[in-house]
Amino acid sequence: MLQARGRAPSIDSGMHFVTRERVHVDRIATAWAIRRFIDPDATFEFVKRTRDASAVEGIPFDIRGAELGHRNGGCTFENLLEKYELRDPTLLRMGMIVRGADLPREDGVPPESAGVAAVFDGIRDMATTDDERLRLGATVCESLYAYCGSGAARDVDPTDQPRPT
Repeated sequence: MLQARGRAPSIDSGMHFVTRERVHVDRIATAWAIRRFIDPDATFEFVKRTRDASAVEGIPFDIRGAELGHRNGGCTFENLLEKYELRDPTLLRMGMIVRGADLPREDGVPPESAGVAAVFDGIRDMATTDDERLRLGATVCESLYAYCGSGAARDVDPTDQPRPT
């Protein structure tokens, strides 16, 4: 089991990821987690929704059909944690909030999710490039990670929260 501050073993540095343009909650949080816990040298390419992303060299995420996407009731962020065996309870709590912000109509949405969604809406609408959205979003993600690790968020046990089906 990997600890949150560690990196996944045998991962090449400088991995290249591909996702849709105008990144928002789940894609920003996923990119943050990739750089924070998996590969600090990761790069990202943003493609238009209408473009066939399978023709782009890189690891696709949050694109229809990608391994790293919404699966089994979880958002891309949660499935990244699962794929890379990042089992830190703080990240799992954060995943619940990110899922609730990304999929607000699901049952069991944490109350923090609405505020997180509002902040990410502002980042999406204010920033002019996806790189800027990732940069600004990283600060939010660091803050959310700190919050999820604090006593304020400890009353929710992420292992007791079922994923929607």
